[in-house]
Amino acid sequence: MSGTLEGKVAIVTGGNSGIGETTCHVFAREGAKVILMARREVQGEEVANAIREAGGEASFVQCDVRSKQSIVDAVAKSAEIYGRIDILFNNAGGGAGNNFPDEPDDEWNRVIETNLTGTFLMSKEVWPHLVAAGGGAVVNMSSLAAQRGFSPAMRAEYGATSSSYYVAKAGVDALTRYIAGIGGEHNIRVNCVRPGQILTPGATRGTTSDPDGGHHVFEKMFNFAQIIPGAGLPEDVANLVLFLVSDAARFLTAEIINIDGGVAAKI
Repeated sequence: MSGTLEGKVAIVTGGNSGIGETTCHVFAREGAKVILMARREVQGEEVANAIREAGGEASFVQCDVRSKQSIVDAVAKSAEIYGRIDILFNNAGGGAGNNFPDEPDDEWNRVIETNLTGTFLMSKEVWPHLVAAGGGAVVNMSSLAAQRGFSPAMRAEYGATSSSYYVAKAGVDALTRYIAGIGGEHNIRVNCVRPGQILTPGATRGTTSDPDGGHHVFEKMFNFAQIIPGAGLPEDVANLVLFLVSDAARFLTAEIINIDGGVAAKI
């Protein structure tokens, strides 16, 4: 451990599994006091306990990013626990299985609320704490879907996630650029990551009982389009997020960084 985040307090939403869980461990190993937020209490407490058993400092705070009141309560509780907030990783999100024009309205709303509105509301609630701390760092979770298009033949061959997910993640990109502009005068940096083929429980759902050894649901498409062969791991994304919130990235803001093995087919 190099202590890159020593003395910092970091919130990670969706911290109970996948990229969020791994990032919580990475932050804690680098000296941060970690507040992991998620809806599922049992899983969240298990992650927090694992971090503490490894010698880190972590607390679980239950939060549903689709609820403004839940966010308000969770951020207030987080500030009480450690007295400050320096870092926010807006990781919570998720997609859906239906496609335009058959995607139900309630599915559209749920995906937009989880990925885009949740990122907006959480950032808005944490913002005064970052200002009070004299600055800080925000990293938002986007997706290659925000940038990737497809032809009818590509969709037939490889599939595509829901239109709501594409739109929500494109919105996260735009929100990142916007609030980075607001953050400049407060020493708050705001950046964004766009993962591609990363083996997480959500991305391997239905393909294996062992996510770490499974296959991405869009593996066929990624393997066709990637420059680097194979799948990425949550650690790959976590290490990028660590860099973005660290002082090593002090001159970097409003950037949206793909971590996708060099997918060549982008619009």
